[in-house]
Amino acid sequence: MALSLAKKGEGQVSPNPMVGAVLVKDGRMLARGYHPFFGGPHAEIEVIRRAKEKVRGSILYVTLEPCSHLGKTPPCTQAIIKAGISKVAAAILDPNPLNSGKGIEELKKAGIETEVGVCEKEAREINEAFFKFMEKKIPFVTVKAAASLDGKIATQTGESKWITGPQARKLAHKMREKVDAILVGVNTVIRDDPSLLPPSKKRFFRIILDSTLQISPEARVLKEQTKAQTIIFTTPRAAKQKVDRLQNKGVTVATVRKSGEQRVSLEEVLKELGRLKILSLLVEGGGEVIGSFFEKGYVDKVFLFLAPRIVGGRNSVTWVEGKGIKILSQTPRIEVRSFKRIGEDLLLEGYLK
Repeated sequence: MALSLAKKGEGQVSPNPMVGAVLVKDGRMLARGYHPFFGGPHAEIEVIRRAKEKVRGSILYVTLEPCSHLGKTPPCTQAIIKAGISKVAAAILDPNPLNSGKGIEELKKAGIETEVGVCEKEAREINEAFFKFMEKKIPFVTVKAAASLDGKIATQTGESKWITGPQARKLAHKMREKVDAILVGVNTVIRDDPSLLPPSKKRFFRIILDSTLQISPEARVLKEQTKAQTIIFTTPRAAKQKVDRLQNKGVTVATVRKSGEQRVSLEEVLKELGRLKILSLLVEGGGEVIGSFFEKGYVDKVFLFLAPRIVGGRNSVTWVEGKGIKILSQTPRIEVRSFKRIGEDLLLEGYLK
């Protein structure tokens, strides 16, 4: 129950983790709660507030170790101790070094019984982006693509709208609700002129890779900065007047390139996004960009929509391009978690092994 409650905060709590909590006393549920939005009350505080009777002597089930440090809100451990809760069962320790193990230790010192590791695997998966960010300081990267059964995202004439049906497109758009940022290459912007906005109001970034600033000043993605911030990553090859023109529009332009590379360095992009506390990144293409993420080993998860159609053509664009792998044994392999129908299309979900 706590795990399902935690998911209600998906897309709203970043850069915090999703957390759910349930209070039980004498075999009865007293209250349940979750962390609703960044800066809002933590799940432990919420569940104590919602209890309609005294919580002294109750058991708290929580999906992540309670915090013991002062952040946007006061430490949850102090509220737990003050409420007289007798036991805390936490699914997993907090990976944040400011708190990891310290919350449980503080509860123990106060005489509260603790248990850690209940549904640990499920709890980590719910907060997979938060755990990766805490361990590596870069976002969790999900690649999303829509292709024909033969892997094409456009015909040889460049036509790409629409390969998948309306139900698949609606679900693909809603995926933006669950991430902090979306990334595309400039060729996608030139070809499709997308707005790349999330379905609802939230903290959201639109990331564009553009080595020489080919983007049109009138591109839709450069508008509505109040709904989503746009960051364009470029290289020293971009003309200064183009940089100035974009910055005057309120767009952030970041120059990143590693020595010897002509393109934008993905390593530096991910580091910069980490500094901005972007925990989760949705890479939508095109084929060259997705190919680069695979080649560099930066992909964590894949959502691939497959339309029941064959496009064909050796010049048609595929969803993964780039240099490609020469030896089959070196190809990235995907552990498929699910394969289901979405209207007339199919959706494959998997993790990179």
